[in-house]
Amino acid sequence: MSQSSIRPIEPADNPALAKIVRSVLAEFGANRPGTVYFDDTTDHLFELFQKENSCYFVAIDNGKIAGGAGIYTSNGLDPDTCELVKMYLIPEARGTGLGKLLIEQCIDAAKKRGFKKIYLETMPELRKAMHVYEKFGFSYLKGPMGNTGHFGCDIWMLLNIR
Repeated sequence: MSQSSIRPIEPADNPALAKIVRSVLAEFGANRPGTVYFDDTTDHLFELFQKENSCYFVAIDNGKIAGGAGIYTSNGLDPDTCELVKMYLIPEARGTGLGKLLIEQCIDAAKKRGFKKIYLETMPELRKAMHVYEKFGFSYLKGPMGNTGHFGCDIWMLLNIR
């Protein structure tokens, strides 16, 4: 039986998380410009999520980092909106409920910080994740919100949490 938990990011998590983010994008053929695959910040997630009203959670499975997800106050979003970002899990952790726990943790953190909406950007290659977002009540948008700089993402979703 696996032992799973969710905890806040720590500085020592940076290398493992960067490897997970990039390997998942490569696995699905989404390792292209305009995605976090090429973002320098992917190597410095702990530092990135020190921004006010942002946070990142790490999924641990059997003592090993299995992925993570966070909320971030992305440029150009309305003050009542945060972005669900860098939601990635290693293959062995998918379908175990860890992704659901990460999203629930992010939604709870957004509510505690006073946000009313959660925005996300994704791409067709990650369609399995879109089904999970739909189950949480995320709806599709016709275009992007804010200015994330991720021009490689062409699917946009929004969740009202209040």
